[in-house]
Amino acid sequence: MEPAGFGEVQGRPSRPAAATAIKAHQAALTGRPLRAAISEALENEPKLGGKERRFAAWAARELSRHQRFIDLLAKTHGHAPSGFSLEGDLAILRYTLWRRHLTHASTERTLFEVALPGPLRPRSIPDALLAKVCQSLEPPLPPDPLERSATLHSFPNWLATAIARSAPEGEADAVLAALNRDPVIWLRARPPGTREEVLGKLRAEGIEVEPGPIDDAIRLTDEGRAIFESKPMKARRLQVMDLGSQLLANLCAPKVGATVIDWCAGAGGKSFALADLVGPTGKVIATDLKRARLEEARRRGRELSIRNVSFPENVRLAEADVVLIDAPCSGTGTLGREPDQKWKLQWKKVEELVATQLKILGAVAAGVREGCVIVYGTCSVLTEENEAVIEAFLKQHPRWQLEGQPLRVWPHKIDGGGFFGARLTNRPKS
Repeated sequence: MEPAGFGEVQGRPSRPAAATAIKAHQAALTGRPLRAAISEALENEPKLGGKERRFAAWAARELSRHQRFIDLLAKTHGHAPSGFSLEGDLAILRYTLWRRHLTHASTERTLFEVALPGPLRPRSIPDALLAKVCQSLEPPLPPDPLERSATLHSFPNWLATAIARSAPEGEADAVLAALNRDPVIWLRARPPGTREEVLGKLRAEGIEVEPGPIDDAIRLTDEGRAIFESKPMKARRLQVMDLGSQLLANLCAPKVGATVIDWCAGAGGKSFALADLVGPTGKVIATDLKRARLEEARRRGRELSIRNVSFPENVRLAEADVVLIDAPCSGTGTLGREPDQKWKLQWKKVEELVATQLKILGAVAAGVREGCVIVYGTCSVLTEENEAVIEAFLKQHPRWQLEGQPLRVWPHKIDGGGFFGARLTNRPKS
């Protein structure tokens, strides 16, 4: 048995591409964030073709994504990962098992990709061992349904349990499987209301795209990267933006000419969507504790020619008609994009994040004027960071109330990550 929902091989496999993926995984094993490890490994291989680069990045994510199941395969073959002292050996073993048993490459092809001579291959792991682990062998799976699902989809038991507790009844396995999908590229047409025009221009260039389920959203169905060199992209008519992020920005629903504060702006993605929604007569004020992120937001804003977003040192909450709090969170809804976080996250960290989320909500609520709207959001699928935070906040701040139903974006129901959003309004003082 193998993990369900495994997709087709992306890009073009080759020995140099395999070596690049293995290097990235090896760096991740030493503690390097996977996204940075992939970027650095690709930078060091400038001769790789575009499709080879796509395969290398995808394979590196896959090695983290399916790590628990791959290690079970290794153990079943008599080579437990704990027996390998060198990260390079473990990375090669995992790549071999993944390529043979999850992508169903032939033994010959798999061994070719990891064969000596090569730019990475250590000599402390013999060819005979790799040939042996290519042989078919059914791994034993736990009898408990949830633990079995956690094993198949490669999640720590505690995290699978937390996700199952939060997911719609009977849908935990589907959520875990969806969080193992490689991310779809979503785009937002600019300015709002021009999606059909932008779709036509992209299709005229031969780029495969389709409209998304909400206004202005466009799904890239083309495997190539031509979208980034397309005329609409160069004309600043497109912004790369996950579907859940677009929904969260839309939940703010600011009026044209309004003032919106993006309280945890990060690199500014939602700030720019909000800037388009309020129009040139409105303004967006972006702030974040990490100034380096705001510098990246400034750069991206210049690239998109957005002029109604500012980044002041001191922000006056009383100015705002709407405040968006895209709160720091576990990121469990975006594990398709950063699968290594599954193995770094701990429950204690979730508890710390919940305390931070409540603190931020309370601080913002204390500073805004009467009639201001607060939109709270996370890219987490955990109830503890979402509905439970809103419930606790409303108990602590009885003047505030939930407006409508919370937004819940489940990754098994759309091609994208998991998101949560809640719109809060305050009552006048009695």
